[in-house]
Amino acid sequence: MNSRQAPFDELDRKILTALMANARSSFAEIGTEIGLSATAVKRRVDRLRETGVITGFTATVKPSALGWRTEAYVEVYCEGAAPPRRLAEVVRNHPEITAAMTVTGGADALLHVRARDVEHFEEVLERIRTEPFIRKTISVMVLSHLLPDSPEAGASQPAPEDAADVR
Repeated sequence: MNSRQAPFDELDRKILTALMANARSSFAEIGTEIGLSATAVKRRVDRLRETGVITGFTATVKPSALGWRTEAYVEVYCEGAAPPRRLAEVVRNHPEITAAMTVTGGADALLHVRARDVEHFEEVLERIRTEPFIRKTISVMVLSHLLPDSPEAGASQPAPEDAADVR
């Protein structure tokens, strides 16, 4: 990935808006929408990819179609100062954790967890709690998504093969 900063203008913003609305739009469709040729749109998209503005293209999938019917956010509280690198190692070992970030406030980290059901979620939570530096967790179950078209309401990748059989 190229780290140089490229000019970023209103046409780039319009292209990004069109791609975020529908990444399967053709360069010709986007060009017609914003007043550029398909070739010009392609050049700009290539530049946006090269400079790291566009990081990839994915399909959004309904989580329940993949077997994820239970969803929760878990606040993680650590003993002492747990470095983010160590937390990252831990969360990578749990395929049910779909997002994880360090946060401000009382908690050290916030985890987004998807599971088959409440029993599976409880098992995941117990595995997380076995880490020696984790002092406590606080979980909040998701009941419904108020913004159903948000990225958080969908899954960007399928459940790992072993996630359904982790018991």
